[in-house]
Amino acid sequence: MTTKKVIVIGAGVGGLVTAVQLAARGFQVQVVERASTPGGKMREVAIGPHRIDAGPTVFTMRWILEDVFADAGAALTDYLSLEPLEIIARHAWSEHERLDLFAERERTIEAIGDFGGAAEARGYRAYCDKAQSVYETLEGTFIRAQRPSPLGLMGRCGVSGLGRLRGIKPYDSLWRVLGDYFKDPRLRQLFGRYATYCGSSPFEAPGTLMLIAHVEQQGVWSVIGGMHQIALALAKLARGLGATIEYDREATEILTARGGASGVRFADGEVSGADAVVVNADPAALASGRLGEGIRKAVRPLAPNSRSMSAMTWCLRAETEGFPLARHNVFFGRDYASEFADIFRHARLPRDGTVYVCAQDRACGEPRTTPGAERLFLLLNAPSRGDRQAFDAAEIKQCEQRVFSHLENRGLRIHRSPESTQVTTPTEFDRLFPATGGALYGAATHGWRTPFTRPASRTRIPRLYLAGGGAHPGAGVPMAAISGRLAAASLIEDLRSC
Repeated sequence: MTTKKVIVIGAGVGGLVTAVQLAARGFQVQVVERASTPGGKMREVAIGPHRIDAGPTVFTMRWILEDVFADAGAALTDYLSLEPLEIIARHAWSEHERLDLFAERERTIEAIGDFGGAAEARGYRAYCDKAQSVYETLEGTFIRAQRPSPLGLMGRCGVSGLGRLRGIKPYDSLWRVLGDYFKDPRLRQLFGRYATYCGSSPFEAPGTLMLIAHVEQQGVWSVIGGMHQIALALAKLARGLGATIEYDREATEILTARGGASGVRFADGEVSGADAVVVNADPAALASGRLGEGIRKAVRPLAPNSRSMSAMTWCLRAETEGFPLARHNVFFGRDYASEFADIFRHARLPRDGTVYVCAQDRACGEPRTTPGAERLFLLLNAPSRGDRQAFDAAEIKQCEQRVFSHLENRGLRIHRSPESTQVTTPTEFDRLFPATGGALYGAATHGWRTPFTRPASRTRIPRLYLAGGGAHPGAGVPMAAISGRLAAASLIEDLRSC
């Protein structure tokens, strides 16, 4: 059969995994990326000579990437060095209220018992068992499935699995489900935060997101050299299989012929033909016409009020004192409901928001032995209105003052300077990821129906496919990788039937 050519627009994790899968099967693959490096949202920021991860910072479900590399005849460990974390995350509510979650489940149970009492420890044990059951029910039937639907999900579960399917409580919010296991509101906050992993509110996200707790219990790793190494490794693997990757190359229009995608026009006017096109960008870029008026109908448009969250982030090098930072740290506010009401109902920066701090020079929670400045990434969840309302200097300054005062009130003092700090707002995220308003996770996962409405690999236009966190199965590095595999599988099936 004549070698088929595929153009992949975007070199994020989803696009790179698609390229690897196709190139390993003999397709001619051309990846084009408008940025100067791979990774998409898995980006780095430079503070002088220092590189700071400014996107995803948590690496879980390593077996997904192990499978991707194995499919291509390679080994993940030949490309990446990974270090398992003993402490999954350190959490604080005040200078004296702290709780660590550990990779070892029994240590976490003991820690929760010391923190909240024996009943909370028993609740956590039951919660872990339920989270495992939810994950095992949905892993093959939903997460890895093409174009899931409620009926399809029930069909894949079979008669024997219907009982387990009824038990995953998709109609209850995550916050409501957590109340069955924890009476301490701080623990409901902690485990409710998993909804933010897909840019959503725990008060509106379905209870099935408890499965994230099980995923983290299977291991969290730090990537030596930073998360950006994952993108570099995938790009290297794709090139080794024969794919070409062109950086600083912007696609401006997807061309169609014979009723389907037929090529791409670039910003310089050049046209490249293809048998199929894969878009590794937010689906909103298609629906907005940014890749051509002729493909607006490829996906349904997403209303701005259905977007996931954006963020305010700070990348900096600074000396710290007080709080004993682990690699991943979460500093909670007191009123969780008001935080998400601010973001989703009032479309404003939260007045008492949770602040995440990734201390990227720390690994297993041991005290830092090297004095001086360290690399920090701070994140505050924010509304995705970067395309409608810019954040002015005064608003950013006020937000910054609240964030660093919030940290000081919980024991962490950061001695920062403007020249060693880079701030990114939803406006910048909208510029980096067009048509999103700065939303970082595609559509918000609110209500039981939304997981089934997220765009699938196949679009409404033949030979045009989607990969990335905005497509099924959702946001996050492992989910984006699965989306890349699903896009490649759909494309191969369709072209073979032509």
